[in-house]
Formats: sequence, C-alpha cells, structure tokens
Amino acid sequence: MNAIELCGVCKSYPGFELKDICFALPQGAVMGLVGENGAGKSTTIRLIMNAAAADAGSISVLGENNKSPAFDKLKQDIGVVLDEAYFPEVLNASDIDRIMSRTYSNWDGGVYNDFMRRLSLPLNKSFKDFSRGMKMKLSIAVALSHRARLLVLDEPTGGLDPMVRDEILELFNDFTRDETHSILISSHIVSDLEKICDYIAFIHQGRLALCEEKDRILEEYAVVKLPSRALEELPGEAIVSLRESAYGVEALVKRRLLPSGLRPEHTTLEDVILFIAKGENGNDRSDL
Repeated sequence: MNAIELCGVCKSYPGFELKDICFALPQGAVMGLVGENGAGKSTTIRLIMNAAAADAGSISVLGENNKSPAFDKLKQDIGVVLDEAYFPEVLNASDIDRIMSRTYSNWDGGVYNDFMRRLSLPLNKSFKDFSRGMKMKLSIAVALSHRARLLVLDEPTGGLDPMVRDEILELFNDFTRDETHSILISSHIVSDLEKICDYIAFIHQGRLALCEEKDRILEEYAVVKLPSRALEELPGEAIVSLRESAYGVEALVKRRLLPSGLRPEHTTLEDVILFIAKGENGNDRSDL
C-alpha cells in the first residue's frame, strides 16, 4: 500500500496554478518535497490534508480517499508539523499534554514526556518564551506522541541551526525504523533531504519536474566542468542543463551518455535540483 497517492491533481489561485501533480509515497519510505518559494509545496500539503479542495484529480492517504468521511477519523493516524508552531502562547508543555490527551484517542502521555526529556524541553515554561528551535521540537514531539503512521512535515527544519536540525532528523530516522511508518517532508534544505529521504519529488513553478528514488537520481545525473571549446565533445542528448561563464561550462548530464575519459565532478542532490530549475539557458529561476 502507498501511504500517499496523488493522481492528476490541479489547483488554481489568482496568479498561480498547480497542474497535473502525480506521485506516490510507498509505505515505509521517506519522500522529500522540494521546490522554490511559491512552487506549490505548501499547497500540495494542504491538498493532501484536505485543508484545501483540489480542482481536479484524486488523493488517497493511508488507503482512503481524502474527501471521504473515513478520512476525518484517519487524521488520528497522521502527525502534521507546519513551518510555524501554532500553540497558544500562554500554554506550557504540560498544558499541551492535557489538551492533546482530549484531542487524540491514541495520545500517549508517557511517550510525550519521554520526548520532553530527550529534547531537553521544559514542562512549565510558557510557549511564548520558547526559541524557534524549541517550538519546532515541541511540535514534532506532539506529532510523534499519538501513534501516527504517517508524518506530513512542512519545512520542519527551516531557520534552525545545524545541531538542532540533526537532532530533529534523528527523530525522523527513529520513526521510520518501523516499516509501517512513512514521512512526507517539504524542505528548502536539500542537504537534509539527501540525508534521510528515499524519494524526491521536485515541484517547479506548479509542475512536477522530477519524481524518483534519491539514489537513482544521483546515479543517473552528474555535473561536468570543461572549457567552452570542449562543449562539442558532449553528445547533445547527454546534456540536461548548461551553465556558461567566462571560465568555461558546467553541465548537468546523464552519466550513461558521457564519453569515456570524461570524469564528472562530485555531484549532490542539490546540484541536480538547481541545474534542472535553471533550465537549458542557465537563467536562475529558483530560490532553493
């Protein structure tokens, strides 16, 4: 079973259109959703959670159509973390424990308090006095404390320092040790996605530009650097995107079509995403 399936999903707003989005997140896997600001990542997450209605297409989550009455009950099995934590500022972590116990039928206060200790979060400090990192860790602790089978995460590591980000990524790795658990995570920090994701879905200007296993992307694509005069050595069908400067040419290419003897540079997932976003003319249209 796939944890999430989107087929032909479209949504239009004034000045923006999300068009024909199709991808599937297999159960037990982690998928990274990446794209520039305004590409449609948050819109896609709202559509998945039925917080906004799609104009066309179908969405299923944990085997249920997300517009069916059964989906409302199924939300008990989904942990959602947005890019900002939205708890009332006067509450503390102990207050949130009591409120969540009345919100989720599967709420486990023991697990929640274990996370408080593990993440060094105070129980009696007001939420308004939490740092951004503390607020995000609290949101993630809540999402992980009601026996969720699926996490839907919108920029959970944005604006956090590297140590806090690593701590949070470790929580996600622990979550997916259970093969029935799945994660959809949106992030601008492609290096974070490269660490934990099995699949990458790249949305560019409202369209799905790439959706593939992360390892296959890194196996298929590579960056090469060469003098401009040597560009003709590359077969046209091997070139995905070019970046030209006074110092020569950088090209994203398909590895299997490289001429023998031409060695590619070390290539990261971020390299691939940025080159695809810039397109053949090399004009930067991304804000990753």
